[in-house]
Amino acid sequence: MKAKALPRSLSPKQTATTGPNWFNQLLWALIGVSLTIGGTFIEAHRLNLPWDWSTAGLQTQSLGIYCQVAAVLLTGCLGGKNAGIIAQIAYILIGLFWLPVFSQGGKLGYLTEPTFGYILGFIPAAGICGWLAFRYVLSLEALALSAFCGLIALHSCGILYLMGLTLLEKLQATELSLLQAIALYSVTPFPSQLMLVCGVAVVAYGVRRILFY
Repeated sequence: MKAKALPRSLSPKQTATTGPNWFNQLLWALIGVSLTIGGTFIEAHRLNLPWDWSTAGLQTQSLGIYCQVAAVLLTGCLGGKNAGIIAQIAYILIGLFWLPVFSQGGKLGYLTEPTFGYILGFIPAAGICGWLAFRYVLSLEALALSAFCGLIALHSCGILYLMGLTLLEKLQATELSLLQAIALYSVTPFPSQLMLVCGVAVVAYGVRRILFY
């Protein structure tokens, strides 16, 4: 039997673009740093379901998370892997050595925080997302796949960091076991973050259509 071909929009041989030039990559990196810092303090919301609009009207409901992860993935989808990686490295350096831009503050003491591994995960998340976003023909499903893979990379890095803190006996200070920390920082927010992935794909698709790349 013949192997099934990849869907047309997900074929890596049919690239939509070579991606932004170096100047635009730097521009998107600057925008990405700003979005990530702002997203750290902006709570994510969603609209109520369409069949409730006739009775309750348009209402927003909190997702219980912030827009930080969405900003990371959006930077990759719009600026590519280089812009995404540069933006997140800058964000981490700013938080460790300059301003308290992390959710619980900043400075070098943050290295022992259980969430710092997820912040480190912003770098591979943005890089993988940005690489995939410009590897395939521009489409909603390709962008959603790119953002989803970035999200998986983020959580993988965060869980590995939690395991490292456990081995170094640093996680005990939080009074959380390894499984409890994984449940709190990965399992619980993951469904809401999947909704952000969908939103990122829609926004990135619209912006790239407008900017013709």
